[in-house]
Amino acid sequence: MSRTPGVILERRSTIVTPSPTAEKRSIRARPLHEAVVDGLRDMIIEGELRVGDRLHEINLAETLHVSRTPLREAIKLLATEGLVDLLPGRGARVAVQSADTISELLEVIAGIERHASELAAQRMTTRELSKLQRMHDRMADYHQARDLHEYFKLNNEIHLAVVAAAKNSILETTHAALILKARRGRYAALGSQARWTEAMAEHDLLMKAFAERDGLKAGAIMFQHDLRTREVVAQFLKISEGQ
Repeated sequence: MSRTPGVILERRSTIVTPSPTAEKRSIRARPLHEAVVDGLRDMIIEGELRVGDRLHEINLAETLHVSRTPLREAIKLLATEGLVDLLPGRGARVAVQSADTISELLEVIAGIERHASELAAQRMTTRELSKLQRMHDRMADYHQARDLHEYFKLNNEIHLAVVAAAKNSILETTHAALILKARRGRYAALGSQARWTEAMAEHDLLMKAFAERDGLKAGAIMFQHDLRTREVVAQFLKISEGQ
């Protein structure tokens, strides 16, 4: 199902009651804990749960088709990612991410992914490159179909795969922790159709650089790609703050 782009990063506090007509999320096909975390994370990143919204456990458990116990564990984990604020004795709410925090995160990620792309261009195997190309082709299909939900999920996997192909465990661990915290901002950038199309074109160029095994070129493309995302998020936040 294609989803409409757009996300709101700041909003006054409300108590969320999922719409009875909203699409039910089925998570039974995956390990329960992992699926609850991913499902709730997606709801926050994609704007189904907005900044400041209270997390109503009963309604969320019904929406995700789980009991409240794994839901509470998921909320605690998402608090460590900076997506949720725990309120002692009052439950939890979707956390505010300041413009400065998101900007700093994306700036650091840009540097990490540039270096990772330089290394990956030289170190990835032919098999890894072929797999990355297949992922890229699927992502292009999602872009063509305007399926932002699936596009963003695969885009995130591609960024992780590029860093993994650098074959530096410290780089990979550091990147994995940071990109989780930046996902809400990165998703917001794709709310612009122009930026979404631009980002897809940048990924096309990146794959060509990988195919040529040109590390410096790949690193430069990835760096500018990430900084452009940072710029678009900053513009979005300025507009939001002006309202």
